[in-house]
Amino acid sequence: MSDDVIDELFAVIEDRKETLPEDSYTASLFTHEKGENAVLEKLGEETTELILAAKDDDHDELAHEAADIVYHMLVLLAMKDMDVGDLREELAKRR
Repeated sequence: MSDDVIDELFAVIEDRKETLPEDSYTASLFTHEKGENAVLEKLGEETTELILAAKDDDHDELAHEAADIVYHMLVLLAMKDMDVGDLREELAKRR
């Protein structure tokens, strides 16, 4: 796995936002009738699943749910015309 997997994933998300391929889950989030609420609901759902995986000490499921949260968070950033640089800047302030 590449160190810049987050950047690569965000680039794919941005591409899906731009091209809106019909068979793309990511594109469907950008065109969903609920708008950004669809992504916000997914973030809530995935957060609950992450908490349950942590509570059950299920490392594989914890990694899976954490990845789901990161993915949906990146989609939300793209929806808000933000990017990974915005996230990095904020994280750097918290060192």
